[in-house]
Amino acid sequence: MPMSSSESATVLKRTVIIAIFAAVAVVLSIVEAQIPLVGMGLMPGAKLGFANIMILTCIFFLRGRDAFLLVILKTLLTAFLLGTFSSLLFSLSGSLLSFVVMFLLVRWGREKFSVIGISIAGGLAHNTGQLLAASLVFNSLSILYYLPILLITGVVTGIAVGFAVRYLVASLSKIAIFEEFLD
Repeated sequence: MPMSSSESATVLKRTVIIAIFAAVAVVLSIVEAQIPLVGMGLMPGAKLGFANIMILTCIFFLRGRDAFLLVILKTLLTAFLLGTFSSLLFSLSGSLLSFVVMFLLVRWGREKFSVIGISIAGGLAHNTGQLLAASLVFNSLSILYYLPILLITGVVTGIAVGFAVRYLVASLSKIAIFEEFLD
């Protein structure tokens, strides 16, 4: 059965929003990759998670499958531009776990948790997912010694990302294209 013109318009708007969010997420990842975090005492490969601003914003506006597609696009594009197969594996593991946690908290815990709290949970899940993937790849649990420092950085970056998402969601909510996607 063919779609009505309003359904087609909604599908097109979703597609455009996902494409824009993916582009912004990749640019944020590229900018973030230029920040020398190892010099600040963090482990190699540590990132601030700025691209998660777009993921969490997408979860607030669009369907779960749209946000999932954004996670996959962001992770693949960023890995192709900046990384290696191992960075793809670790990033995908962290991104998927983070997505699931944030999605569930937004869908069923929005009244109980703030945007910043949801973002912190996403940051913690991302770091945990990456470490679990690394422990499987390297067949060693000793890598989990990084967990305490990564949990601390997950909280700190989760707070920063949460503030950005809170501002971005409020700002985008005022734009006509996003109005129909508000709950």
